[in-house]
Amino acid sequence: MATLGFIGSGNIGTAVARLAVAAGIDVVLSNSRGPETLAETVAQLGDRARAATPEEAARAGDWVVVSVPLSAYRQLPAAALAGKVVLDTSNYYPMRDGHIEVLDSGKTTTSELVQEHLAGAKLVKAFNSIMDFHIPALARPQGAADRSALPIAGDDPQAKASAADLISRLGFDTVDAGPLAEGWRFEPETDPYTAPYFTDPDAVRAGWAQLAEAIRSGAPAQMPPSDDPGVPLPAARLRALLAETPRKLTADRALA
Repeated sequence: MATLGFIGSGNIGTAVARLAVAAGIDVVLSNSRGPETLAETVAQLGDRARAATPEEAARAGDWVVVSVPLSAYRQLPAAALAGKVVLDTSNYYPMRDGHIEVLDSGKTTTSELVQEHLAGAKLVKAFNSIMDFHIPALARPQGAADRSALPIAGDDPQAKASAADLISRLGFDTVDAGPLAEGWRFEPETDPYTAPYFTDPDAVRAGWAQLAEAIRSGAPAQMPPSDDPGVPLPAARLRALLAETPRKLTADRALA
């Protein structure tokens, strides 16, 4: 029986775990606070779910989803993840993670930085460019006319193929953006990042600038509406967005 491990069980991790359970995949959840803090989530997910430590989740998974703030990437259990296909959902937000010069300057990308720490793992960047509430809303069976696509990037072709197969079982097509060095194409504020899955993408993009100004001024910040039902993003449209988007370094972003 296939098993999907999770290091980090917040909104993204839990949303993916729900799809995995629905697809008949066992899940092993973990976080930084201990297995006991995941009892309610495990109960909601049912018999296919259990909680463990990050090391245990890493060793148990046929694939492992890493969904932690980038500032915590050095705490990931590198030895336990060696040889694993790791789906990295990381995004870089300096206001949360602190400034990282090699990312600010564009010398490397977020997932390349994580891969450097997880030298023995086979990293695939995935699930970082869609809001958590759109994951269950837009998941569709294979072959559905309104199926959405998610971008992935990675340096190991076999790992990408394995990740794409998993993501297909979870309800999405994939578009290969290339190696990890091309992962910037679907990082924050690029054209493929989150907005195309909203019913009003232009309003969401405008909202990022308003959110940034609110944060800078100390005013109440309004996040994108979590009740948005989402719209399908076909693979052909995603492929075009990936090809056309300009790179957004930290200095170019509204939410820096």
